[in-house]
Amino acid sequence: MRTKPIRVLIAGVGGGSHGLEILKALRHSEIPYYICGCDMSKYNLGFCKSDTTYTLPPASDPLYIEKILLICKNEKIDILFHGSEPDLKAISENRDILQEQGIFLPINDARIIKLCLNKKETFRYLEKCGITIPKTISIETEDVVNSINFFPSVIKPYLGGGGSNNTFIAQDADELKFFSNYIFKYGGKPLVQEYVGSYENEYTVGVLSGQDQEIISVIGIKRFIMSGLSNRIKVRSLRNKDKVLAISSGISQGEIVNDENLNQQCIEIAEKLGSTGPINIQCRYVDGVVYPFEINPRFSGTTYIRALGGVNEPDLFIRKYFLNEQIPSMPQPKTCMVLRGLEEVAFHETP
Repeated sequence: MRTKPIRVLIAGVGGGSHGLEILKALRHSEIPYYICGCDMSKYNLGFCKSDTTYTLPPASDPLYIEKILLICKNEKIDILFHGSEPDLKAISENRDILQEQGIFLPINDARIIKLCLNKKETFRYLEKCGITIPKTISIETEDVVNSINFFPSVIKPYLGGGGSNNTFIAQDADELKFFSNYIFKYGGKPLVQEYVGSYENEYTVGVLSGQDQEIISVIGIKRFIMSGLSNRIKVRSLRNKDKVLAISSGISQGEIVNDENLNQQCIEIAEKLGSTGPINIQCRYVDGVVYPFEINPRFSGTTYIRALGGVNEPDLFIRKYFLNEQIPSMPQPKTCMVLRGLEEVAFHETP
């Protein structure tokens, strides 16, 4: 049993993204971790749970990597995690500089990250690989909007837009045109996907691949998305008044399941992508078929939920590749319902 703490920096530990979930998962491990929490704002829950804290400039700032390197040197950091997609992008693009300083990066291959941060290219690639996907069309001009005839559909930006940001349900051509123009107005590029199944068919599945593409773990959660915390959009169907259409907020909760068919289809997606690290597959699972609608090339916002279910992905990756332990492959998740709520913290300091 290791007694000396592993020194970890989490860039983007605040907010409701995956940085805080990684922190909680590491705290859940038997291995001691010294956690340096970093974020743009010092007023966040992650800072309250970290051993030491630093504020960072935005990931787009030219001084961002320089500040990360300085903190890593001062804090003798062993491992660097990202806690948001902007942090992921910046760290991935500068991985050589960081690794030259002896910093271990538990992230996926640069090609996978670049591909999956572009939803249009992701689904084009999956379709070429023979993976079943929802009907998917990117909107570049108004003529494309007028040609779409599958409703209801989900419309969202295909670049950025993590956590269901600017994601909408369109039930007819007028709504599709309206939401498309809205996304264009604010600098986005719209992607339209068929709304498959129902909110009761929604899952989030984590597949952790090794650096040799060997599958380390897989864990699926059947999402419970109708609560206020986990629901972004909930509307009555215009075609069936007894049916509700819903989209998750990205703050997932639900039931950890062991479904071999679901798991194997998600493993196939990871293998076709050539994943060498963590990916998170958000999908609808209808009549035994997985329809992915989002693939995040990183640890998930459900990382801590998975750790509670016996699959602690960041800890597994560290054990295997930083500590060089012989870890058991494919740990069996514990089936259970995991719910989420809100947590309040008082700051005894005036902003």
